[in-house]
Amino acid sequence: MPARAYRILSLDGGGIRGWMTVRLIERLGEEVPGWWRRADLLAGTSTGGLIALGLAAALEPATLRHLYESAGPQVFHDTWMDNVRDLGRLVGAQYDERPLRRVLEKTFGDLRLRDLRCRVLVPAFDLDNEHPDPARRGWAPKFFHNFPGPDSDGERRVRDVALYTSVAPVHFPSADGYIDGGVVANNPSMAALAQTQDGRSRQPRPALSRIVLLSIGTGGSPKFIPGRRLDWGLGQWSRPLLDILMEGGIGVPDYQCRRFLGERYHRLNPLLPPGLEIRMNDVVALPRLKDFAEQLDLADTTTWLQTYWNDPSPPRRRPTA
Repeated sequence: MPARAYRILSLDGGGIRGWMTVRLIERLGEEVPGWWRRADLLAGTSTGGLIALGLAAALEPATLRHLYESAGPQVFHDTWMDNVRDLGRLVGAQYDERPLRRVLEKTFGDLRLRDLRCRVLVPAFDLDNEHPDPARRGWAPKFFHNFPGPDSDGERRVRDVALYTSVAPVHFPSADGYIDGGVVANNPSMAALAQTQDGRSRQPRPALSRIVLLSIGTGGSPKFIPGRRLDWGLGQWSRPLLDILMEGGIGVPDYQCRRFLGERYHRLNPLLPPGLEIRMNDVVALPRLKDFAEQLDLADTTTWLQTYWNDPSPPRRRPTA
């Protein structure tokens, strides 16, 4: 009897565009009921981290979708007075993180990563590790997870990890020294694949031949900077640089996972049509995003799920620590 597949669902960052991610998960569930419940590992960055943690906490996609619709205007609320205080956003973050913190507290309560029904991996970026040795003090990526082992974050509160991965620079203040994981892994699929092979984890490592990985993005918008030679300084690069960091690295994990897993890897990242560029904080554009998501042809992804993801094994139960 062939070994059961080890399933990874990886979810990109993208702010309010995470609404489309949960809607696509819902729509795929109409053809492959409850498929996301079979995931062994849920990985997500920023808005994808919120979704991954929500699904791992047994929240339904429809519940998460309604959360975006109701909480989005609160989280991305800005006022002209705030802009005056921030000198037109030159100093100070665009949004207060406290509404987001309240939403996460209400959604997850005191749930810990160890309480979730499956393994999770959620990137953030630690601005200061506060190491007592000055030679080892610095900043570094942080990948929160609930795998057993010496570096497990099982005791961390879900709401805190969800906040840390979501506070994008410029948009939100840092939280407890962390900023949005999108600055290092806006597409966390390769990080998730690597985590399954960590020899320090106190559980068997699945063979690469058993792993299937579905990676879902929040929609791509073709972008370019014209010019063969750009003699730019900090002032000119500062505006596009965050987008380049957050979006430009998405294709690297896609390339890597495709080479490691072949047909057992699938990427769903719809290309937004011209004129539908939706920034991560563009709450007013949500109706247009909804229209786009409902019209997408998901036949290829449905076929992939039925071929590689689905098998007779039962849905995952919560792992023991």
